[in-house]
Amino acid sequence: MKKQVIKILANIVAIYIGTYIFPDVVINSVTTAITAALALWLVNLIIRPLLLFITLPINILTLGLFSLVINTWMVMLVAKLVNGFWLSGFWTAFGVAILVSITFVILEKILK
Repeated sequence: MKKQVIKILANIVAIYIGTYIFPDVVINSVTTAITAALALWLVNLIIRPLLLFITLPINILTLGLFSLVINTWMVMLVAKLVNGFWLSGFWTAFGVAILVSITFVILEKILK
């Protein structure tokens, strides 16, 4: 349970910071950032494991680097689902996905 809360907090912080780092990320309000973070958490909880299983051979061939593409797809999906959260394209979503991963690791180290 604690790890899931850390993931949600990391998503909120990363999406909010992403608006300052990447000029192509637009969020209308703080509630939109929270909604996007919760949607990203749900998408990562439900859809991501299924995609990782389906793309397991590609993931093995790329030594796990394809999981970054899957994380990018999850961020792009959330941008399509949540009104008020906009990304310009794949590379911006890729940067946000990396930012989410880094923020999760940092928050996990701080809160443990």
